[in-house]
Parts: sequence; structure tokens; C-alpha cells
Amino acid sequence: MEKVAAINKKEALLLETDALITNESEELDAIINKYPGEKRYIMAIMHDLSRHFNYLPRPALEATARHAGVPFSQVYSMATFYKAFSLVPRGKVHFKVCDGTTCHIKGSQIIIDEIYSRLNIKPGETTADLQFSLETVNCIGACALAPALLANGKVHPRLNAAGVRQVIAEYGGP
Repeated sequence: MEKVAAINKKEALLLETDALITNESEELDAIINKYPGEKRYIMAIMHDLSRHFNYLPRPALEATARHAGVPFSQVYSMATFYKAFSLVPRGKVHFKVCDGTTCHIKGSQIIIDEIYSRLNIKPGETTADLQFSLETVNCIGACALAPALLANGKVHPRLNAAGVRQVIAEYGGP
């Protein structure tokens, strides 16, 4: 039942945010029209869209497909293939918890549990106010600093529960 509630919450969030994107059509057009209407520019367009919106909204992917003259399915398959892209809104602060071997052994689950305790989000989720999102990754290349997390690209090393609370507070969380 909890999984169904999470899916319904995610679908509602997508509908709400996709509606906002259509209101930003001038910005969307400006991003897409920086590039020639050719297939080889799809990845660059998606990177710019992802940076602007913090995810790849369906209307933006549809506009990209029209601009490049390719089927929507081709753009969608590219967007879903690369983990760097998200089809659901990410928070303004995006936490990536390293769960590679070293971080896992040294306590990455403590980081995940503390984020859940403070923000009520699990890996793959975003807070309702779109302020925070959480994902786990295989490695962030900071094994000597384990356990670690990235917050908007900044490494926070050797974390324990108190350190996680401090990081969340640093980014405006409770």
C-alpha cells in the first residue's frame, strides 16, 4: 500500500510540474533553439534542459524531439538510458549518497537513514516542496573519505548521523 501511495504522489507531482513547464514555454524554446535542429544536438539540449528544470519534463522531451526531427521514443530512450538524467523532479538540493563497497562498509546506511529521519525521503524520492532529493550511487570517487555524500556536487566526508544533520541544516533543512 505504501508503494502505491508513493507512485500516486509521484504521478501527481509530475502532472503538477509538467503543467508549470508549459507556462515556461518561452524559456523552453530559448534553451532548445540555441541548437540547430539536428539529431546530434539532442544530448546537449537535454543537458541544458536538465540544468534548467532539475529534471527532464515530458513537454521538454517532446519539444526536443520535434526540434531534432526524430520520434519522441528516440529522445525518451536517450533520457532513460543515462542515470545523469531524471524524468521526475529533483530537489534544489540533490543528495547523492555513495553506497560503494568502502562507503557501505563504513556506514553509508547511517547517512540514508538520517536523511530519511529528517526529510522523510528514501532513495529516488524528492520532498514535496522540491527542496531535497536523494539518490544512492555506486561510487563518488572519495573512498578515502568514506562514508561520504555529494550535495549539489560538493563532497561531505566521513559522515555520521550528527554530520548528516549538519549538512541538511547547511542547505536549509530541518
